[in-house]
Amino acid sequence: MALTSGTKLGPYEIVAPLGAGGMGEVYRARDTRLDRTVAVKILPAHLSSNPEARHRFEREARAISSLNHPNICTLHDIGRQDGTDFLVMEYLEGETLADRLIHGPLPTERVLKYGVEICEGLEKAHKNGVIHRDLKPGNIMLTKSGAKLMDFGLAKATSAGAPPSSSLTMTLPSADQPLTAQGMMLGTFQYMSPEQVEGKEADARSDIFALGAVLYEMASGRCAFTGKSQASIVAAILASEPQPISAVQPMSPPALDRVVRTCLAKDPDDRWQTAHDVKLQLRWIAEGGSQAGVAVPGIARRKIRERLSWVLAAVTTFVAMAALVAYVRHIQPAAITARFVILPRDRPTVGYNSFAVSPDGRSIVFIAPTPDTKDSILWSRPLNSSEAQPLPGTEGAMDLFWSPEGQNIAFLAAGKLKRVASAGGTPQVLCDAAPNGGVSLDLGGTWSRDGEILFVPSLYSGILRVSSEGGLPTAVTVPDRSRHELMHAWPYFLPDGDHFLYFVVSNRKEQQGVYVGSLGSKNTSRVLDADSNAIYVSPGYLLFIREGRLLAQPFDAKRLRSSGEPFPVADQVHFFGAIHQGYFSASQNGVLAYVNAQSMFSHLVWVDRTGREVGTVGPPGDYFDLEVSPDERRVAIERVDPQNQQGDILVLELVRGILSQVTFTPWWEYCPRWSPDGTRILYDSNRAEQEQGLSSGTLYVKSADGAGSEELMLEPKDPRDWIWPDDWSRDGQLILYDLNKPSWSELWYLQLEGNRTTNLYLQRAFAGRFSPDARWVAYGSSESGVAEVYVRPFPPSEGKWQISTGGGGQILWRRDGKEIFYVAPDGKLMAATVKAGLRFEASSPTVLFTIPNAWSTRQCYAASHDGQRFLIRKFLSEGHVPINVVLNWTAELTPALKLR
Repeated sequence: MALTSGTKLGPYEIVAPLGAGGMGEVYRARDTRLDRTVAVKILPAHLSSNPEARHRFEREARAISSLNHPNICTLHDIGRQDGTDFLVMEYLEGETLADRLIHGPLPTERVLKYGVEICEGLEKAHKNGVIHRDLKPGNIMLTKSGAKLMDFGLAKATSAGAPPSSSLTMTLPSADQPLTAQGMMLGTFQYMSPEQVEGKEADARSDIFALGAVLYEMASGRCAFTGKSQASIVAAILASEPQPISAVQPMSPPALDRVVRTCLAKDPDDRWQTAHDVKLQLRWIAEGGSQAGVAVPGIARRKIRERLSWVLAAVTTFVAMAALVAYVRHIQPAAITARFVILPRDRPTVGYNSFAVSPDGRSIVFIAPTPDTKDSILWSRPLNSSEAQPLPGTEGAMDLFWSPEGQNIAFLAAGKLKRVASAGGTPQVLCDAAPNGGVSLDLGGTWSRDGEILFVPSLYSGILRVSSEGGLPTAVTVPDRSRHELMHAWPYFLPDGDHFLYFVVSNRKEQQGVYVGSLGSKNTSRVLDADSNAIYVSPGYLLFIREGRLLAQPFDAKRLRSSGEPFPVADQVHFFGAIHQGYFSASQNGVLAYVNAQSMFSHLVWVDRTGREVGTVGPPGDYFDLEVSPDERRVAIERVDPQNQQGDILVLELVRGILSQVTFTPWWEYCPRWSPDGTRILYDSNRAEQEQGLSSGTLYVKSADGAGSEELMLEPKDPRDWIWPDDWSRDGQLILYDLNKPSWSELWYLQLEGNRTTNLYLQRAFAGRFSPDARWVAYGSSESGVAEVYVRPFPPSEGKWQISTGGGGQILWRRDGKEIFYVAPDGKLMAATVKAGLRFEASSPTVLFTIPNAWSTRQCYAASHDGQRFLIRKFLSEGHVPINVVLNWTAELTPALKLR
């Protein structure tokens, strides 16, 4: 709550608000004891109980208190009253450098004067072991006495000369300037050094990089690193050089250009090493040295380093909150397009269709864990607030979509389709979403204004219909094999409540795409060539993905026809090519949300049994299905190409970190499993689907070095079935696999000796793994209503033991058979000690650590043979998948593209 004039904090009387900073609200106040004007910075009440926020507030106090310099804002006092923490600082009259730069570049003499003063302030801070880490024009005040550094809210005190860790932290969105969002990297991204955006350690030389960006902007009137999107700006920081100052301002001294370029070196070792060095160069130029051209001999050669633009996803900043609030309140913001980022809470499980914008654009709902139990539930966040609220009772949510009036949310959980009020309440079960004990998949849903819901419970079920009040679902569409249709998914109602969009997967390109269906008619028509699902938004566009770009196609919802050519809305939007689902959502009044494709990239890291990192392997990528080789020297993985969203099988050498591609086809290959001798890899492919329309999964085997051609191992007999490889027995004689029916899943095994016969192992089961001696099979089953881990003898006989409690998947045996590992729904890696000789015994499972973004049907970890280390995916965004939000996205359209 804002402080009003006359409020007293100890001897300080509030006079008027001044604005908001990175960690608090700032007020002009009067020191009643000394009769002087001061600035009071308070930690807002809603953050006072947050330990991290208070820690950062206290950090700022410690940082400033250690500094006493004319070019640094002075700290007078610190206090706490009635639960309010506050700092009392020097009141500065003047304007920020950011305000001054609105009017264009500064004269060279002012650039040099202010530059020297900024250097002197930094020099003092660095000598006292304080790194600013958020130096930017908005944090530099231009006063009559000179430039002063402000807002040390991101500063970190270290021992002198010791580089502080560039850890993630929480910041407070400001009401009047872009700031970092919850969980984002420290600093404002336009001025962050390459090492900061890469999440590496920051030291004093990181401030030197920011200083160079500030000097460049003062001299040229332009930001050093620009682009049409936040992604391109960060990519420029990592890989590009700014245009020379002299090219923008021909009268600027050549030596100044040299000084700035050295500040902006990509490698910290190639920059000026101290602020004192930069100060000396600027003084030399001011005294006439600029006429000599280059000031001093160049620093040692610049190292050429590969820079990757995918780091951006976790370093995007909030736009001005005032514009957002105005938009949500339906105050027309003069057709301004505003962009910001939402980072779901601690280690979110952003997956298929796991976020959605409300129809009125006021809120966004996403799936993320709770801070305490880590159970994945629905969270609702008003766009004019920095806080999200949980919706209790939605544990295990996989999919979500809004009711048309925005009062309710439908979602899948525990094999049921449910609904819950958007304001919270007890969820209501509408119907089964996993009939016959099968596994429900999240393949989209939609809710009409007439109270009808369409949803897709499995790959080949087609689209089902059920009342929003509940009941028995009935089929609306069924894939027509005679027309080479393999799957129907992602329904979306059009405004009339009768017609709906849906995506048809086909092995014929001319058949695949977005179709229009009707509740009242069997007639369908193809309306769009697309790679992903499509949604309709007012006043008449279809949003969809093609070749990685989010496009908008003008569409007449009454005539059910498109017109003209689609136009781009956003680049590199993530979509899951295997099921043709795009990671985007939009309201009916101009609010768009999407996930950038590169935000899904991860490193492969080794961790011990406590989750502590002990090493990183190979380059980053979009990885799935990790499987360590029998010789423990390699790991087979699936890597998804961000451009075409096709998966290939690769082998990563664990010692050298070198990737070698195994499959080279235009099909999707996934789920690799090693042969016992480590020479071949078994994997799944959708080749039969694309070539013959048979199924989504057909098993092939190929040499692990990628040489030669693949061998067809197994294909389903029923074209509606889908095969998924699970395990290859140690003796090389048996392959365990899932046979997924349209409504349930079965475990089968293939005997490789003789005529390669197939045999049913267990119905209503999936994801099986042989014990090392092949006497037992650990598998998953939803027979209890929740996917749990069980063990049965092999070959099948009497006896069954439940291993997990509360759910589990991604099962592995330790190489010696003494432990079973699995992942719980909250992402925790669990371990159960077992004795699996002639008799089977198992202990209660224990928690090892939490794997970020782990709950999936895909294998997100692998284990060393002794079970002491685990290879996991560590997302570049530290487990957070940022949701990009755009307000008034149509405002950027040219007049010819705008619809009325």
